[in-house]
Amino acid sequence: MDEPKEIRLLLVSRQGVSRSRMAAGFILHRCGHGVQVWCAGSDAEPVHPVAVQVMAEEGIDISGIEKHALESIRDLEFDVVITFCPRDEADCPMLTGKPEVVNWDLPEPPPLPESPEEILATFRRLREELRELVVHLLDRGYLTALAMAKRQSDLILNNLTEGIIAHDLDRRIVCFNDAAEAITEFDREEVLGRDCYDVFPGGFCGGKCSFVGEQQHHPVVPTARELNIATRSGEARNVESLIKPMLDYMGRAVGVLVSFHDVTRERRLERRLGEIEQFSGIIGRDPKMLEIFDLIRDVAGSDVSVLVQGESGTGKELVAAAIHNESNRANRLFVPVNCGALPEGLLESELFGHVRGAFTGAIRDKKGRFELADGGTIFLDEIGDVSPAMQVKLLRVLQEGTFERLGSEKTVKVDVRVISATNRDIVRETREGRFREDLFYRLSVVPIHLPPLRERPMDIPLLADSCLRRIASDRGRGTVRFSSEAMSCLMSQPWPGNVRELQNWIQFALVKCKGAEIGVEHLPVARFQPHAASSAASRPPGRRRRKRKIDPESLREALAKTGGNKVHAAELLGVSRATLYRFLDENPELAE
Repeated sequence: MDEPKEIRLLLVSRQGVSRSRMAAGFILHRCGHGVQVWCAGSDAEPVHPVAVQVMAEEGIDISGIEKHALESIRDLEFDVVITFCPRDEADCPMLTGKPEVVNWDLPEPPPLPESPEEILATFRRLREELRELVVHLLDRGYLTALAMAKRQSDLILNNLTEGIIAHDLDRRIVCFNDAAEAITEFDREEVLGRDCYDVFPGGFCGGKCSFVGEQQHHPVVPTARELNIATRSGEARNVESLIKPMLDYMGRAVGVLVSFHDVTRERRLERRLGEIEQFSGIIGRDPKMLEIFDLIRDVAGSDVSVLVQGESGTGKELVAAAIHNESNRANRLFVPVNCGALPEGLLESELFGHVRGAFTGAIRDKKGRFELADGGTIFLDEIGDVSPAMQVKLLRVLQEGTFERLGSEKTVKVDVRVISATNRDIVRETREGRFREDLFYRLSVVPIHLPPLRERPMDIPLLADSCLRRIASDRGRGTVRFSSEAMSCLMSQPWPGNVRELQNWIQFALVKCKGAEIGVEHLPVARFQPHAASSAASRPPGRRRRKRKIDPESLREALAKTGGNKVHAAELLGVSRATLYRFLDENPELAE
């Protein structure tokens, strides 16, 4: 490997500023144009005139060597950094490109004596110490070896297929390898030394960032997570990442390192094949749900208002929470409010707060949910149930971000993302004048429609198994599973209560089932299907349904109508389950 033609060297001295310039003088005198040298410290103090004098005795002029304030050159890349005492090394920030750092461990400079002769002697002793250190650095090849080690480290980083981004405690990017350039489409020169939030709006880690707001400088826990990023051209990409704290030789946190690789193609293929089973806590692989997962990813990157619509029990709050958790507000509060459960007067106080004496019982000032959600997300559930007067107040918050606490004239300004939900036909409510049209358009910049469970029956096994594992674990039960007949029964239900009703069924089944397998007999079919009981009760006395003799043709027809559900087929045929199973045992070809 060819020897590097030019080494970039930084000399850092926060005190005794003449030391760095005297050392720079020796290095430049011996190396000529082979090394670029910078001197830096806490500020740009002038060199001591006696230091200039003693170096002139060696034929070296250091009067023109500039010393920079360290903060002003933090964006430059260096191969090697030399500090002059342990304190200088400890105070030296993480620099762009993570250069090799050497500490010469000279003692802290004592106060200069008053006599000119003693001052001259002090600087001559310092000159000899520095001369010896520079001789070792240059003549024994240490500087070249250090520079080559730095460049070898860069070579390894740039040959990794994983993207590497590192930043310091101020979010300044200090490392950005070739794979990171390829995945993000940003050039290294564009990002090094810049705030991560300036390069990637919302931060590379989005709402999971530990270096923003009140979270800044909190300890970073090693975390593996999937992130959604935008490239330089604005293309959305999915990356799998590992985020780890970077520690110095004393075990102190100095920054964060993120390694990541692009999984966009894999995720698209999985969605196309229906292999994705959940996203941000939402379970489903039906194409309708996969489209919603994509929409959540897309909308999470902005602050637009979202209106989630769907029947009761479809998981509207889960969708709202997923949008929040995937957004750059995830490190702030997600505040849900059930607007339909509160009377108007109480709802206004709950949303906007009140001051002491605003009404009977208001014994102290209280923040409202909008204030609590400042910087985060507020979820307004059952938004279709709010009164016209409250709709006007909500419209003002959405338009101006301001409101007054109940009983106060002081205007409060907040930065809140609003996600709302309703199980009503809000378009019809708006058309018929029960919901303000201007508020509707403010709330539904991005509408999301959640399909009912009956429209995605293939998700029922996933949801049922997930709920069963969770509920059984909460109750301290061992492994419990559904029999094939029980699962077939679940998949054939209309589920007017959607996922919430499914959870109730499983709760009931676990009470009835004492073993490891839930059968059809443990499911509350009649109990949770009042329409079946009411239809039976509506028959006139004495008009009981006659049992019909089963024949293969009628059984095939009944099984076809019920999707293979034997319990419902028996009911349709007017026979007991025992009779049906007995007939199937006698005619096994019908069970296939």
